[in-house]
Amino acid sequence: MGRVVLVTGVSRDLGRSVARSLAGAPGIGRVIGVDVVPPRGDVGDVSFVRADIRTPVIAKIIAKEDVDTVVHMSVIATPGPGSNRNAMKELNVIGTMQLLAACQRAESVRHLVVKSTTTVYGASNRDPAMFTEDMEPRRAPRTGYAKDVAEIEGYVRGFGRRRPDVRVTMLRCANVIGPHVDSPITSYFRLPVVPTVLGYDARLQFLHEDDLHGVLQHAVQHDVAGTFNVAGGGVLMLSQALRRLQRPSVSLPGPAVGRLGSVLKSARLADFSPEQLAFLTYGRGVDTTRMRTVLGYEPRFDTAAAFADFARLLPVTGGRTERALARVAEALPDPSTPSLAEARHG
Repeated sequence: MGRVVLVTGVSRDLGRSVARSLAGAPGIGRVIGVDVVPPRGDVGDVSFVRADIRTPVIAKIIAKEDVDTVVHMSVIATPGPGSNRNAMKELNVIGTMQLLAACQRAESVRHLVVKSTTTVYGASNRDPAMFTEDMEPRRAPRTGYAKDVAEIEGYVRGFGRRRPDVRVTMLRCANVIGPHVDSPITSYFRLPVVPTVLGYDARLQFLHEDDLHGVLQHAVQHDVAGTFNVAGGGVLMLSQALRRLQRPSVSLPGPAVGRLGSVLKSARLADFSPEQLAFLTYGRGVDTTRMRTVLGYEPRFDTAAAFADFARLLPVTGGRTERALARVAEALPDPSTPSLAEARHG
């Protein structure tokens, strides 16, 4: 009989697609998806259970279904519709604590896979060229998603010490991108005019959505514990990415990009959190040697190919878009900012 896998966070597209891909994988007997609301779209052979991981009911589900493998996908970067930052933090941190408590009590659990993120390293002008898994961020996050992730990883390490018989695999994934991904970074690249930070050209790494499915499936099927950076090979500069999109861009001072981001967030066009703005300023690079040599996974898409697959379905704006530029101008009434006539075509 195959493994019984519980996947959290299946109401979001990535969680749903990961659960569905696991359901068809060799060696997997059953996949149970849990979330507070049903997932959108077809979940295939996944058995959905409505449950909130912030409550003790998750322990009852793990015990009743005799779950041996837990895949934690409920670490989210943006609040859901109708929720706020406090609700997001509660789901990320309190939800993870409850889930780990349930796993600690369940004798059937033998493997925990956590989808974390390279955001935990932060982004600053003091960063190394490539972060390895044993490095700490140069500036510890004090708020937001990055702080949530740092706390979550601390709780996961504590769980591993309390249950040494459970294999704990932590995957620090680069920004996931692809034709079907809706995230802060894909929303940014879908803007009709893309704002960039004046004087900076961020280094970017991406993980294709298919490789996210692939590495999670690989982690479930192979008994390899540890923390692993996961990203496609190579890097793209932000300027290179914008040229490949054939989208107009406008370079603004960092504070102006932050103000514009607040307007775009209010309009639900893009989410410019502080960590997103830092990433678009400095970028980030991670070393993936352990992913290949220890975990034994090799992504199908490198960073450039992952971005190209995302970009192929986007409409080309065809040069300067006057209406879009006008909207940017309306969002930036401060006359001290550079003239939008200086907007450059990326």
